Amino acid sequence: MSGLARGAGVAELVTRARDGQPRAVARLITLVENEAPELREVMARLAPHTGHAYVVGLTGSPGVGKSTTTSALITAYRRAGLRVGVLAVDPSSPFSGGALLGDRVRMGEHVTDPGVYIRSMATRGHLGGLAWAAPQAVRVLDAAGCDVVLVETVGVGQSEVDIASQADTTVVLLAPGMGDGVQAAKAGILEVGDVFVVNKADRDGADATVRELQHMLGLGAPRAPEDWRPSVVKTVAARGEGVDDVTAALGRHRDWLTAHGALAARRARRAAREIETLALTALRRRMADLRGDHRLAALAERVAAGATDPYAAADELLAGLTGRAEGGARGVD
Repeated sequence: MSGLARGAGVAELVTRARDGQPRAVARLITLVENEAPELREVMARLAPHTGHAYVVGLTGSPGVGKSTTTSALITAYRRAGLRVGVLAVDPSSPFSGGALLGDRVRMGEHVTDPGVYIRSMATRGHLGGLAWAAPQAVRVLDAAGCDVVLVETVGVGQSEVDIASQADTTVVLLAPGMGDGVQAAKAGILEVGDVFVVNKADRDGADATVRELQHMLGLGAPRAPEDWRPSVVKTVAARGEGVDDVTAALGRHRDWLTAHGALAARRARRAAREIETLALTALRRRMADLRGDHRLAALAERVAAGATDPYAAADELLAGLTGRAEGGARGVD
């Protein structure tokens, strides 16, 4: 097998990862990132062991302290005896395609802790603040026994809010003195947050930022009494101040999700999105295979000659594609 030529097979790797061996977890995530041929078997073997980890997404503009906050949350959860996995999604290097910033550097104090697994992932051109491989990497960490998985996005703007569809709870971080930080957030990020954290609250303007944020949240769509009302918490993550308030807010949101059946619904939507992405990617791959194919050329000639219309030709082409038995989802052919 190409991805495992120098080591254990998939079954053994999965067993080692389930035992919490960091190298096995690392190799499985590498298979995910590289879209290895073994990926289908990896996901099949991991599936029975997933669905236990609480996935928390952290997003916000650059400079608000996402990595520092993530590190502080690791400390808090480890103090509670929980195993923690972290996916720190970075911009891609234009040369190697790898993670450019390497947020693990800011979490160095946790590197030797066997109860913590930290992985930097490159976006590799994927928009939305996340890497393409992030959902399946979360599955690896979940199956490896992590109680909490923290997913830290690239510093994002208004439209890059994919994390909301990938996490059980989304944390939006802001900081005072960031100019129009709240204004920049309101058109996109503001709508996806379940918990809002005003970090660097020792700076001037922190209380004003909290008030503005609360006001803007109040301008949203009317909520029923049983609906979740986003929490706003102040922190100084670099000193660990307010972090317990953040974990408490996360705990309240998780309890609300469970009590209202929303946790299962979010996870089902997340799975649906993942299935759709894999199916569309497989379809695009088959479309790419048609370049130079006689069927596409023949249809193009008929459309150009007026013998048929583009919609009918597209329907005929899709019928042929979906009827093919060969092919498969991206990374799992």
